[in-house]
Amino acid sequence: MKQRILGKTGYSVSEIGLGTWQLGGDFGPVDDAVAAAILDAANAQGVNFWDTADVYGGGLSESRIGAHAKGFGTHVATKVGRSGTMFPDKFSKGGVRESLLGSAKRLGVETLDLAQLHCVPTEVLRDGQIFGWMDEFKAEGLMRHYGASVETVEEGLICLQHEGVATLQIIFNILRQDAAKDLLPQAAAQNVGIIVRLPLASGLLTGKYAKDTRFDASDHRNYNADGAAFSVGETFSGIPFERGVELVQELKGLAPENVPLAQVALRWVLDHPQVSTVIAGVSKPEQLADNVAASERGSLFPALMRQMAEWYEREVKPAIRGGV
Repeated sequence: MKQRILGKTGYSVSEIGLGTWQLGGDFGPVDDAVAAAILDAANAQGVNFWDTADVYGGGLSESRIGAHAKGFGTHVATKVGRSGTMFPDKFSKGGVRESLLGSAKRLGVETLDLAQLHCVPTEVLRDGQIFGWMDEFKAEGLMRHYGASVETVEEGLICLQHEGVATLQIIFNILRQDAAKDLLPQAAAQNVGIIVRLPLASGLLTGKYAKDTRFDASDHRNYNADGAAFSVGETFSGIPFERGVELVQELKGLAPENVPLAQVALRWVLDHPQVSTVIAGVSKPEQLADNVAASERGSLFPALMRQMAEWYEREVKPAIRGGV
């Protein structure tokens, strides 16, 4: 597995990382055996950057990682700030510290590799006090580095105003390209590592969905399709599902032939040199090999990248809800 440096953390991380919300069972639980098999497969294939959060299964994802992954040599990033004790308007220094200590206990470590603010409200980021708390927690040894997972380019730029921020986790894919213009270059100039989530736009960019596809009631692609539960941008990158299916059909006409669309989508993200790692979730270990294969593929042609950028501005961006 090819590796890149995760900004000012200095960590050498796999280009393809592992998102572990499935290990928490939030949208259809995996059992202990499958969870262990996913972690084993990730380790065997050189996927050494894992992303979790205190709220994934109420801490179950962290606990499974902590119980199973000793000695794997992975860099585990967790997140803080979305639990009901804090979100959306009850943030406190003590509450954030308590959550970080709980994450460390579940992960079985004294010091967290990377703690990320978890899509906290824009006004909390703009106020800035929470960054001071994170600076103090780092100085106390609760974590080695901290960063932020954000919903929009605006939020990312706010975070970049704070020197202690080592990483940004962003929504970035062929159907959500705006970060390439200002956010990625500025992050690179400040040596802030970029972690990309939702590279497949909630599965749209696998090319496997039709307009009549239906999702389980417990799946966010059902209950959050219009942003009823959390930011609409987290589901299908904010694009109405049926329009998203149409756009993916158009994209297939642009993409290289005989290459799985999901690998084209992952390769597109990796072809932005400012990106450090792409976290893609899996529900079974066999899916990891397909994701990892994107790291070994050759880059997309510059002409195709430009064509996709023009198509995005013309056809995709007008359909996005919730801001970019």
